[in-house]
Amino acid sequence: MHDIVLYAAPAFLFLLVCEWVSFRIASHESRDLVGFEAKDTATSLSMGAGSVVIGAVWGIAVIFLYAGLYAITPLRMPTDAWWTYVLLFLADDLAYYWYHRVSHEVRVFWASHVVHHSSTHYNLSTALRQSWVPMTQLPFWALLALLGFPPWMIFLQQSVSLIYQFGLHTEKIDRLPRPVEYVMNTPSHHRVHHGANEQYLDRNYGGILIIWDRIFGTFIPEEERVVYGLTKNIETHHPVRVAFHEYGALWSDVRGAHTWRDRFGHMLHGPGWTPGPPAPPAADPESLDRSSPARP
Repeated sequence: MHDIVLYAAPAFLFLLVCEWVSFRIASHESRDLVGFEAKDTATSLSMGAGSVVIGAVWGIAVIFLYAGLYAITPLRMPTDAWWTYVLLFLADDLAYYWYHRVSHEVRVFWASHVVHHSSTHYNLSTALRQSWVPMTQLPFWALLALLGFPPWMIFLQQSVSLIYQFGLHTEKIDRLPRPVEYVMNTPSHHRVHHGANEQYLDRNYGGILIIWDRIFGTFIPEEERVVYGLTKNIETHHPVRVAFHEYGALWSDVRGAHTWRDRFGHMLHGPGWTPGPPAPPAADPESLDRSSPARP
């Protein structure tokens, strides 16, 4: 079912070219847009191509795992009932929300996801800047197989979600009608998610729907001009460095930690976490002034 995304690839590229042309012929707009930059776009396309190749290989293992989980569960969702597809849509979108949120709040997951946020531009090519380490997604959709959704249905809905989210990565669409903005994830909401502004950090995790962010308290509307990228940008367009730079930084912190608690802290806390100062050593009883009056 991931072939659906491959079939959509020509449309992705066509729309990307259309967006680039629109920037070229309307360079003086009322809104201050970032637009395109050649090296940045080339990096995003390279990351997308690598993700497709790696994902095709990894997808074989995922198929076997989901098929195994589906085989052992006693639950079965009827594939000929309309409500199954409604439940699948909601379950997939909720799984995506938590996968996306954990990918920001746990550094070992962030090391994979940071790739998607490494561009200081925001256009349709940014949607293609995907991780080369897709293994972090596995546990969040495994539950759907245990709930009785056959693997082909899970992959189908994942593809639908990916295709929808491609269109979120644009500055060219300002705001949609209010009812749409309230329920659906939109370019405005997703621009916030890609912002390095302090108030925008770790917000708007939704895939197709924005209601999960409203329910779990992670929603914020677009107000201040969004500054795209990371709080500390990596200043490189080399695809391999973009793909793995955070793993190197994480390994450096883990290796330099003095305790196992700090090592696990670097991996399991957020990307900005640092160990607290060491506790002061306990007082040596022999060094106490025995002439001091005893405390009650």
